[in-house]
Amino acid sequence: QVQLVESGGGLVQAGGSLRLSCSASKSISKFDAMGWYRQAPGKLRERVAYITSGGTTNYADFVKGRFTISRDNAKNTVYLQMNSLKSEDTAVYYCNIPYGSLDSDWVSLSWGQGTQVTVSS
Repeated sequence: QVQLVESGGGLVQAGGSLRLSCSASKSISKFDAMGWYRQAPGKLRERVAYITSGGTTNYADFVKGRFTISRDNAKNTVYLQMNSLKSEDTAVYYCNIPYGSLDSDWVSLSWGQGTQVTVSS
């Protein structure tokens, strides 16, 4: 089973930027899509964005225009470039493989450790 490891989180001031990385233990080219998710304290986990094997991207409304998801199949890595960060973006960010319909939030793998993003206002 593929394992995913998130990195790149940290503490940043509002308006700043971070780039998160999701490194896979196996080739990601065979997966129809890869996604980024987040969970803020006291809130449910939510999907932030996904990217298909063909490069189609989709974003949650709350990050549209600020975040960009990309994938490098040669490096087995998925990225999340986060710009214009807001305090409400503070959360633990996870990557995972969407399961089934991309209209749902189902995922294929158990959740990893994630990477903490903290945005100070």
